[in-house]
Amino acid sequence: MIRYDIHALQTEAHTFEVKVTIPNPAPEQLVSLPVWIPGSYLVREFARHLNGLKASQGKKPCDVQQLDKARWLVHAEGKGDLVLSYTVYAFDTSVRCAFLDADRGFFNGTGVFLRAEGHESEPHEMRVKAPKGWHVATGLEPVDVDGHGQGTYLAHDYDDLVDQPVELGQFWRGQFEACGVPHEFVVAGALPNFDGQRLIEDTRRICEAQIRFWHGENKPPFKRYVFMLNAVDEGYGGLEHKASTALIAARRDLPTAQTPQAPDEGYTKLLGLISHEYFHTWNVKRLRPAELARYDYTQENYTELLWFFEGFTSYYDDLFLLRAGLIDEAAY
Repeated sequence: MIRYDIHALQTEAHTFEVKVTIPNPAPEQLVSLPVWIPGSYLVREFARHLNGLKASQGKKPCDVQQLDKARWLVHAEGKGDLVLSYTVYAFDTSVRCAFLDADRGFFNGTGVFLRAEGHESEPHEMRVKAPKGWHVATGLEPVDVDGHGQGTYLAHDYDDLVDQPVELGQFWRGQFEACGVPHEFVVAGALPNFDGQRLIEDTRRICEAQIRFWHGENKPPFKRYVFMLNAVDEGYGGLEHKASTALIAARRDLPTAQTPQAPDEGYTKLLGLISHEYFHTWNVKRLRPAELARYDYTQENYTELLWFFEGFTSYYDDLFLLRAGLIDEAAY
């Protein structure tokens, strides 16, 4: 099992500390960091934020040779586990990368977890440590966590590991069930007058409408789902994952006690974003073309179907607000 320890303790330096433990490494072990993240169809060059890569077996240092912008060859000719350590600079507030300051942390695995080539299909374990009092939210399977969620999580393989973003901090958290499936909603940066119960109830109606659209009375292909929303002064966007989504929106668009029963323009826009990213749980994450059946993290992945991924999803996002009874036909 590949093990990752990630510490979010250098908040002032906006830096994650990462350690990777690789049992039974190849004598010349190739490791790499993805250059893009599925769902965001541009090369992002995450390796530009990786610094100080070192390797060792036991107490013996191993030679590390950088082959190109995002690949390294580690000479691991000794015995025992290969241990890699490095830091990742994290000061990007988007849903694609990694962020860390004194109030909040967030990361996608594509930007912080080196891939041990030849070991991708093995189980991967993540152990996360954050400042005292911080909570952790992620779609990964918890194995041994404390009451705040800090601890150990399990991924089935590397694809699973990097498809489960992680939110850290003292965020608002709410739960609900949609068609019998547990869902969680975490919100960072909300104002004190934020109406979390309204957001939970409206999101539940969207989720149930979409689950029934895709599956009728059957269960969806996930056991739980996590929404992660970062509320900011100005911003809008999202990135889908197979059992979660990362969202960013203006905090003024969050519902409050003063939000009318028929959502105003800002809140309707937020509900449309939630609907859009949730629809991607099927269209893009599970319904996708053969050329994206297996991701190549090392380079661009070409497809002519972005019109289908985003076009069909954009057609249905606001339509489900209507079907869920959140807006009327005139508003739609």
